[in-house]
Amino acid sequence: MLFKFKSQAASDLIMLEADARRLLKIILDKDPVQGIVLAQDLPAAMARLEAAVAQDEAMRKQRAAQNKPEEEAAERTDDGEAKLQEAVSLAQRAAPMLKLLKLSSAQGADVVWGV
Repeated sequence: MLFKFKSQAASDLIMLEADARRLLKIILDKDPVQGIVLAQDLPAAMARLEAAVAQDEAMRKQRAAQNKPEEEAAERTDDGEAKLQEAVSLAQRAAPMLKLLKLSSAQGADVVWGV
């Protein structure tokens, strides 16, 4: 299922359900299938999302510092090349949403979404 976020301030943002629900849980502390974030609530929503991104980045850096080089090299493909299985970070997932929220906030537009 896809979520479609709309605002009069920007073009539509379409996300996969899992990613959209994760961001909505951060922004709203719940993940409704459809809803609205009013223009006056956008700064608080952006602050929560930016704080979550900063926390995620700090945890990723801490995990990277703790990983040993031999553990990273342990995963290899059949031809001996190292596999890169780095998950997509929250910062990457949240960037389009943050852009939509910032544009909407600047123009005083609400953000709505549905399936």
